[in-house]
Amino acid sequence: MALAHQITNQPLLSSPPCLARTNGSNARTARTAFLGHSCCLKLRDTATRCVVASSAQAEPKSGGGDGDGGQEPYEEYEVEILKPYGLKFAKGRDGGTYIEAIFPGSSAEQTGKFTVGDKVIATSAVFGEEIWPAAGYGQTMYCIRQRVGPLYMKMQKKFGKWDGAAELSDKEVIRAERNTGNVSTKLREIQMQNYQKKMEQKIQREDDLRMGLKLYKDEKYEEALEKFESVLGSKPEIDEASVASYNVACCYSKLDRIQAGLSALEEAMKAGYEDFKRIRTDPDLANLRNSEEFATLLNKYDESFINESAINAIKSIFGFGKK
Repeated sequence: MALAHQITNQPLLSSPPCLARTNGSNARTARTAFLGHSCCLKLRDTATRCVVASSAQAEPKSGGGDGDGGQEPYEEYEVEILKPYGLKFAKGRDGGTYIEAIFPGSSAEQTGKFTVGDKVIATSAVFGEEIWPAAGYGQTMYCIRQRVGPLYMKMQKKFGKWDGAAELSDKEVIRAERNTGNVSTKLREIQMQNYQKKMEQKIQREDDLRMGLKLYKDEKYEEALEKFESVLGSKPEIDEASVASYNVACCYSKLDRIQAGLSALEEAMKAGYEDFKRIRTDPDLANLRNSEEFATLLNKYDESFINESAINAIKSIFGFGKK
C-alpha cells in the first residue's frame, strides 16, 4: 500500500484547455477532451530521434517567473524527443516545471535546444496528438511519464534565470548586493529567510504527502499522483524522495501503467528504499510484479537476494547440503 512519511484538491486529469501546435505552416488543435481514462497512446510514426519543430522570439512580457516584476524578452521553442529523455525536472516557486539537469549524450542534449532553467509551457497530452498547457508540476510530470512515443514540448528559454526552489548561497547574496552597490550587513537575516523558506517547503511537502495518501485511499490515483509528484519536484530530503517515489509506483501499478510504475519504483530504490520484502508482497504493486522486468529490476538492488543466490550457487558447486 502507499506509504506515509513518519496533502486545492483539483483533479489531476480534469481536461485543461488545449493549445494549437505549430509545425511549419500547420497548426494542430485539439479534437477531443481528455476524460481521465487510462488508455494507450497512438502516435504518428517518426523516423527522427530528435526533431526541432520551430523556434520563435516572443514579445517582451512582464514578470516572467523570476519575480522581479520587470519586462524581459524571452525565447520560445518547440522540440520533439523520445525516451529516455535525459532531462531532470524541478518544481519552481510558481508551481511551474523547469529543467534542472540535462544528461550528456541524451536525446534532449542532442537537440541542442534545452538549457538548464528552461520552463515547460506545454507538452503532448496523455494520448493522441492534443497539446496541453503545463498547468501545474504534478499534471505536467504525469503527461511526461505516461507518454510512450515522441514527446512534444513547448519551452520558454530562461537563459539561466528561473524561479527555482534553491536558495541563494551566502556568496551569491554578497555578490548580488555588491553588484547593486549595496553591500549590507544583513547576511544573517537573509540566511534566516532561506532557512524559513526551507521549512515552508518541508511543511508543504508533508502536506502534499498527507493529501496524496488520503486521495490514494479514496482510490483517486490520478489525483494522488499529482501530490506525490509535487513532493518529488520540490527538492525533497532523501527519505521523503524514497517514500514519494514508492507511492508514485503504487499509483501507476493501480492504473496498470507498468513502465511508468517500474521507473518510479527504481527511483524509490535509488533514493534508498530498502524494504524489499514489502516490494515483493505489497498487493498494490501486483501489476508491476506480473511484468517480466520486475524481478530483474528488484534483484538489481536487493543485495540480500544477490548474496543468498551466491551462497546457494557455492553450495551447489561444492555439494553442501546434499545427502
